[in-house]
Amino acid sequence: MVVGVLALQGSFNEHIAALRRLGVKAIEVRKADQLEMVSSLIIPGGESTTMAKLAHYHNLFPALREFVKTGKPVWGTCAGLIFLANKAVGQKEGGQELVGGLDITVHRNFFGSQLQSFEAHLSAPELVSREGGPDIFRAVFIRAPAVLEAGPEVEVLAEYIVSSEKEDGHIHDKVAVAVRQGNLLGTAFHPELTADSRWHSYFLKMAREVKGGNSDSIVTVTSSPDLGLNNEEHAVNDLPIFE
Repeated sequence: MVVGVLALQGSFNEHIAALRRLGVKAIEVRKADQLEMVSSLIIPGGESTTMAKLAHYHNLFPALREFVKTGKPVWGTCAGLIFLANKAVGQKEGGQELVGGLDITVHRNFFGSQLQSFEAHLSAPELVSREGGPDIFRAVFIRAPAVLEAGPEVEVLAEYIVSSEKEDGHIHDKVAVAVRQGNLLGTAFHPELTADSRWHSYFLKMAREVKGGNSDSIVTVTSSPDLGLNNEEHAVNDLPIFE
């Protein structure tokens, strides 16, 4: 069993590289039948509308929804968080298709355009308690969404304080930017663009929990990992990794 990374568009190479640094085997997922080969799935950041169009073109939505229902861990980062939300606002005319599963309402471009991208140091007590390390982590927000509302079964793992931003007639002093609901994890930021591997490690442990503590549910590699890459060029990160 391996970790799958949806490779339609966006920072899938960076996620695969992050998993490789942890010694974990991963494959690119572009077709529905490839989901049968993986024990967990990462939906990366990117342009959510473009990703949705490509997923629709490849008829991936039914398979992705079924994968979520199986209880296998799925992690959505940035655009991936939008995909996993039950409801999204702030979309372009006509909206976009969603996978759903997370009982949240997400604002597609809460933090503004690409020019409003930023970094912040945030706290995540649950992450620290399970993974150790510093009390804060570096969060990279790129044209990022935010969680406006979360259902009772959703655990908020990290929040970002805002200056009374008005959204849909409400005033938000803080918004959730990392959430978990059972087998689903969502982050509005990009952990794959930093050298901090704790979010990836946290997700891998979710996969082990699904298997009842069976460490064989994740295949680790010690040398020359077969990452399911088409060629050596894909092993090069498209975006910078921040130390």
